[in-house]
Order: sequence, then structure tokens, then C-alpha cells
Amino acid sequence: MSAIKRVAVLGSGSWGTAFAKVLADAGTPEVTVWARRPELAAAIRERRVNPEYLPSTPLPRAVTATADAAEALDGADLVVLAVPSQTLRQNLAAWAGLIGPDATLASLMKGIELGTLKRMSEVIVEVAGVEPERVTVVTGPNLAPEIAAEQVAGTVVAGRDIRRAELVQRAISTRYLRPYTNDDVVGCELGGAVKNVIALAYGMAAALGFGDNTRATLITRGLAETARLGAAFGANPMTFAGLAGLGDLIATCSSPLSRNRTFGERLGRGETLEQAQAATRQTAEGVKSCLSIRDLARSVGVEMPITEQVELVCHEGLDPLKATTALMARETKPERPGMPSTGQ
Repeated sequence: MSAIKRVAVLGSGSWGTAFAKVLADAGTPEVTVWARRPELAAAIRERRVNPEYLPSTPLPRAVTATADAAEALDGADLVVLAVPSQTLRQNLAAWAGLIGPDATLASLMKGIELGTLKRMSEVIVEVAGVEPERVTVVTGPNLAPEIAAEQVAGTVVAGRDIRRAELVQRAISTRYLRPYTNDDVVGCELGGAVKNVIALAYGMAAALGFGDNTRATLITRGLAETARLGAAFGANPMTFAGLAGLGDLIATCSSPLSRNRTFGERLGRGETLEQAQAATRQTAEGVKSCLSIRDLARSVGVEMPITEQVELVCHEGLDPLKATTALMARETKPERPGMPSTGQ
């Protein structure tokens, strides 16, 4: 496969914009960002920054923007999907016929679709009508403002066709971003989706005044939930010990830049879902994904108690402190499944 020469980044939020910068910094000659609003596309073209999401980050000359999806996709050999996960199906249905017959697709999205319970790569395959081998997933501890500021980080490019994964890997390798390849698409996507839900719980705990012991417990037991769900769908357990699992979970839980953590903090301080949404203005993927992840877990009989409590807080009005009490009141059990227990 030849090197990537033209990229369409469909989505002009903070991560889509930062990723466009990464591509250009790595040497991609043409990177076109699609923005839903023409005025934002014009601002990116004319001012060389995204004034709404990354106003202090100058964009390389190789990056341009348009509100015309056909223009963005014309001749693109890499199509990057960077829209909110629950809007992917509707958006992609309008774009599918514009994607080149051999273009590689890369998902930056972290979520499980409501209703269908499909991972983002599965939605892409279904709606775009492409072979699964053409789809890659980019995931890891990649907070957009830090990447845009060229702070050193790692990421994972997962794909069933390792050649395409390596193609994307080369296209985003810079002095500040080091990508690794992985063939475990399922594990990488589940790690990215579930960590948003755990980060909501982490934010609630922080706002309630709980300390480092509580926070460490949430991260490790949240990772256990993720690994159980992954095992049920055939994921490689080692994936969850890597950048797409533990790495992403730590970054999303601990950073004040994390939308899900800060959204959880607002809920922990007593704000309603509507108040928190109005204050943050950006998508906290875990708020909706907690519903689909809960249903996905139930479909295969996997226990995810933290996810269950987050869903109750977000969508059924449960007090966050009562959610913590409910978690602590659960029946005691061994830390690892299969360990001996008397059952007493």
C-alpha cells in the first residue's frame, strides 16, 4: 500500500482538529476537515485555528476545512470519522456514497450505539458497506488539548488488516505522538467506550470528597468490569493492560481536561443532567454510552456494577452518594473470578 496523501477528517471538534494537525505534522500533504457549520469551516481556513475548540493551536498549512462533505472526501485515501458516537449512523449514511472504493477508514469515536449495541467499527461496516478489513480504530490516552500542544503521548491503531493499521500508524507518527498497532479491534473499542462511564463515576467521587483510595478502587474495579465485558466478546485480556485499556482509563479519570470526569463532578455536586449538559456544552460520551454498555453487558450476562450505578444517577435521578453506598453494600466476593470461596 502506498503512503497516504489525502485525508478527510469528518468532524471539527477538539479531537478531530488535533488529529488533523497530527496528520499534517507527520507529513500528510492534504488534510481537509469537514465542519457541520460553514462559518466554522471558514474560520479554520482563514484564521488557521479552530476558534471554538482549540483557539490557541495554530494549524499547519496542509490543513484546510470545508462544510461540503463531497469536497472533503474527494480523492481521500484515508477517511477519519470524528463525530459524536451516537450521531455516526445518520452522518455516515449521507457520506457513504462519497467514500472511495479502497479508502481506509479510521474511527476516533469511543462509544456503543444505543439500540443496536454495536461498536463504532461495526456501525461503519454496516452503514458504509465496506469490508471490516478496511476499518481501523485509533484509541488511547489522547486528550485533545495535550496532543494539540504537542505533549508526548502514545496511541493505538487497531485493525483486522494489520497492513492498513500500519499505514495509519505511519501517517500519524510524529515526534510527540507514538502510535502502536494492535489486531484486537473488539478490546480496543470496548476499552475506549467503558472508560468514559468509569470516568463519570470517578468525577462524582472526586466531587463528593472521596480520596485517592476511592479513586484507585474505581479505576481498578472499572478496569475489571471492562475486562469481563471484553472477555465475553473474545477480546485479548492483555489489551486492557495497555494504552487502549488502562492507559486511556487513567487519563480520562484523572485529568481535568476530561469531559466525562468533569461532567461527573458536576453530577456529584448535585447538578441535574440537564444543568451539567448546559454547563459543559460538549459531548460527554459516557452519559449516553452507559445505557448501551449496560444493555450490552446484560445481553451476555456480565456484571458491571459501576456502570449500573452511573446509569441510575444519569438517567433515573439516583443521588451519587447513594450510588456509592449501593456499590459498597454489594455481596463480598473474590477479586478474580474462579478464585476459591466458601460462599459465606
